[in-house]
Amino acid sequence: MSKASSVAICGAGIGGLTAALALRKVGIDARVFERTSRFARVGADINLTPNAVRALDGLGVGAALRASAARPQFRISRTWDTGEETSRLEMGSSAEARYGSPQLTMHRGDLMSALEAALPRENVSLGRPVVDVKDGAIHFADGDIHCSDVIIGADGIHSAVRTALFGPERPTFTGVVAFRAVVPAEAVASVPNLDCFTKWWGPDAATQIVTFPLRQGKDIFIFATCAQDEWTEESWTTPGSADELRGLYRDFHPEARALLDACGTVLKSALYVRDPLPAWTEGSAALLGDACHPMMPFMAQGAGQAIEDAVVLARCLGSNDYANPADALAAYANTRMDRTAQIQRGSRSNEWLKTAGNGDWVYEYDAWTAPLGSVA
Repeated sequence: MSKASSVAICGAGIGGLTAALALRKVGIDARVFERTSRFARVGADINLTPNAVRALDGLGVGAALRASAARPQFRISRTWDTGEETSRLEMGSSAEARYGSPQLTMHRGDLMSALEAALPRENVSLGRPVVDVKDGAIHFADGDIHCSDVIIGADGIHSAVRTALFGPERPTFTGVVAFRAVVPAEAVASVPNLDCFTKWWGPDAATQIVTFPLRQGKDIFIFATCAQDEWTEESWTTPGSADELRGLYRDFHPEARALLDACGTVLKSALYVRDPLPAWTEGSAALLGDACHPMMPFMAQGAGQAIEDAVVLARCLGSNDYANPADALAAYANTRMDRTAQIQRGSRSNEWLKTAGNGDWVYEYDAWTAPLGSVA
């Protein structure tokens, strides 16, 4: 029987909190350790495609998400200079009918709040940075040690758990930087398709502008990327320049430029990746989310894949089909590695739905019913 009596999760981000909730659903109590001393509303947006929303619906947080989210009606691709529309995929109620759940776009903080509210506060310990993991124990910076049957590293691209299991490694700067801004919808009311997810494909693979609604359409999120030779910051919250943003995209279509003209406060960050890992587990420890498969944002699947990981992880640990927790973790990795590697590669090539097509292979995935892998 594989069920562990104790699971410790390092990282209280989207993947870590989802894993804790999914484990509780299958009857396993989990403790979450977070290095920061408080929860903060970091990051402007989150785009949850139907596969992610379906997984979260299974945890009972869907109603809370829908209360504040927007539901884009279409996913549109447009050409940067002419404005030509090269693809239009129905979302909204059509996506819900096709995939079982809709696409939801919202402030990242609203998703975090919904997950935090669903998890008992005593299950989360803040201000606990991890320095090492060995022999079934987490070693914290303050010298404390916590032992657990299973240890999960959900601690992001700079994962301390990953380093402890597989050695030090640095993520790779892609040569692409991203600008983020949120503007009131009323400030750009003349721009069409504000109720849609719209991607303006630029003159090269690194250059694009993506927009979609937040707060039930009251705000519009703007995400723009372009090439840059060097980067020294690794924060998601580095202040950027609205004038720089507008200058970089000055040759884009007037409707795209109108969105940038409305930007005031802008954040700028670099995009980092890692190559797909050959292994996610070591004995009774495992990784999930950005700790094992960080990806470019061009398919909007970073958070979605962490959420899928969390559900599949819980299903494996809660199953009676595996002899012990280590086997259950091996099955989890074998279930997830091919899919996430495919999405990592697709996100990096940045061709996803540039022209006509559908999102079925990504959006129809159901983490609650997908066949679980074997141990070997």
